[in-house]
Amino acid sequence: MSVMPEEMAERTARFKELNYSVEGYLDTRIPEHKRNTYNVIGRGVTEDTNLKPAITDAQDFNITYIGADPGCGAALHDHPTVEVFIAMTGKWAVIWGDQGEYETIIDQFDVVSVPPGVMRGFRNEGDEHGFIMAILGGSDSGHVDWASNVVDQAEKTGLRLNEDGSISEITPA
Repeated sequence: MSVMPEEMAERTARFKELNYSVEGYLDTRIPEHKRNTYNVIGRGVTEDTNLKPAITDAQDFNITYIGADPGCGAALHDHPTVEVFIAMTGKWAVIWGDQGEYETIIDQFDVVSVPPGVMRGFRNEGDEHGFIMAILGGSDSGHVDWASNVVDQAEKTGLRLNEDGSISEITPA
């Protein structure tokens, strides 16, 4: 099989050209969970329907980059696939357990693989803005299930989760 340069160009993601979302997930208005989400390959479990992946052909896996300031990261959540975290820059805490009772610290290029259905989150433990990569299994990785306290906190910021797994503004009554 031969792939022409123009076809390979559609399968190439250049970081400086990636779009990102500051509200890629339900929890991103909660101060300690602010972060930028970059869909590199596939949509993964991103809840912002406006964030399109750089490479749309996700066959059996999705890759997302997340950038966050110190102390920030994702709230406790799970989904029906394996999620692999790779620290790209800095130091990160990967948190897991129903209440987030466990954590491990990873440095640049360290890897943690979290099994399906396990509550997990992550936090930038470094002193500057850092990046972590998340790799999700499956061509369709399903939707995020958030810890109930995260859903409640997000609603207070004006965001809610729709039945299709996307986020939207809560319309005042």
